[in-house]
Amino acid sequence: MSALILIAAVTLLALVLGVRARGGHDMNLEQWSVGGRSFGTVLVFLLMAGEIYTTFTFLGGSGFAYGKGAPVYYILAYGTLAYILSYWMLPPVWRFAKAHRLVSQPHFFARKYQSPALGVLVAIVGVTALVPYLVLQLKGLGIIVSTASYGAIPSTVAIWIGAIVVTAYVIVSGVRGCAWNSVVKDLMILAVAIFLGIYLPIHHYGSLGEMFRAIDAAKPGFLTLPARGQGVTWFQSTVLLTALGFFMWPHTFGSVFTAKDERIFRRNAAILPLYQLILLFVFFCGFAAVLKVPGLKGGDIDLSLFRLALQTFDPWFIGVIGAAGVLTALVPGSMILTTASTLLANDVYRGALARNADDARVARLARMFVPVVALVAVGFTLNGGTTIVALLLMGYNFVTQLFPALVCSLFAHNRATKQGAFCGIVAGVAVVVVTTLLHVSVEQLIPFAPDAVKDINIGFLALGINVVVLVAVSAVTQPRTRADHEHAGAH
Repeated sequence: MSALILIAAVTLLALVLGVRARGGHDMNLEQWSVGGRSFGTVLVFLLMAGEIYTTFTFLGGSGFAYGKGAPVYYILAYGTLAYILSYWMLPPVWRFAKAHRLVSQPHFFARKYQSPALGVLVAIVGVTALVPYLVLQLKGLGIIVSTASYGAIPSTVAIWIGAIVVTAYVIVSGVRGCAWNSVVKDLMILAVAIFLGIYLPIHHYGSLGEMFRAIDAAKPGFLTLPARGQGVTWFQSTVLLTALGFFMWPHTFGSVFTAKDERIFRRNAAILPLYQLILLFVFFCGFAAVLKVPGLKGGDIDLSLFRLALQTFDPWFIGVIGAAGVLTALVPGSMILTTASTLLANDVYRGALARNADDARVARLARMFVPVVALVAVGFTLNGGTTIVALLLMGYNFVTQLFPALVCSLFAHNRATKQGAFCGIVAGVAVVVVTTLLHVSVEQLIPFAPDAVKDINIGFLALGINVVVLVAVSAVTQPRTRADHEHAGAH
């Protein structure tokens, strides 16, 4: 009962904070979606961290360590690499967005390439990727509340409650509600993750070193990258692929627009890699469960942290862990809902159907889309059995297809054309869809290739085809200069 009370109290706190975040602001489209571009270093840091440290961090990270062993360290590496890229990439994105008063990622692409059609395509890709990401948060929320409440609240009920809470405060406060809740969530997750990562190995094994020695003795090779499958090539290609896609998520990209100046991104690029170290403590929880909670398979590996915690702690502390876990679902879930609704209203509706719609109508429509997106995500959550890591990797393969066109757009003389960008994204996404639906790997496509090549993440195939198509179509569709016209006239 004590666990249930704590979880309910924190959920209620999230709702109150989210609603109060409106704070007298007139919630026009710019305030609702990008906070009036007024957030300082701390709020932008927490907003980005709020999106990054999700139920994936809490359950997927520990579950992957429990089920797969050493390959889990890819999660630690790709975020750090992405932050290094952000030092150079995000300031020019912010400058362009501020100058043109942009409120979404597709808005950026449409304006850079002078192509509303490209904006609509980017919006569709973004919403398609965000749905599995929102499903990931709701799936994690169901696991956390059901387990932490000792089964008193079924996961289905928890998923519905979570979706209703997030929908309510997103409609009222938009991105400000996400930012306020990020403050509470980050303080809780920091304290809980570090404590569990230190306490569980010491309590069950005596020390971290003894834990790893015991695992290595019981499961030789578990703590090193395997020779086949998720080996070194898989590790390197997955780290690079996910690092390139890191800021391509529409909600992460959109959070860039909330900053009040560009120096904030350079400060955060220095601080956020240190924040990645929290993940190590989450991994330690998963490793601690390997010998103490044996036998979890498939999607159940995501339960490892809570199964071990239930063996170890009193109910009241299970409530503390559960409350922290609830916030890791609600905060990024709210940012995803805000972004997906903005994309549908601003970039699909206004971009494709009603170009003359004013901001007030688009803002109203964005709020109306919030419960629609939430319902779709709940539907997928209740009818899917994929593990949390698999859901995230599928979304990454989608959003990474936007990276080549974005990088080209940042050059002073962009040689990529709007046709090239459009066709490249379509080709890359098509490959992702086909390979995901058919569960195709590089090994199946090139069975005669060396083992190192067979292990490359299949997402790279999609990215490679994207780049080839972008270059080829851009070469064919280059706009003709005055000199070209004069030369053609001379003949």
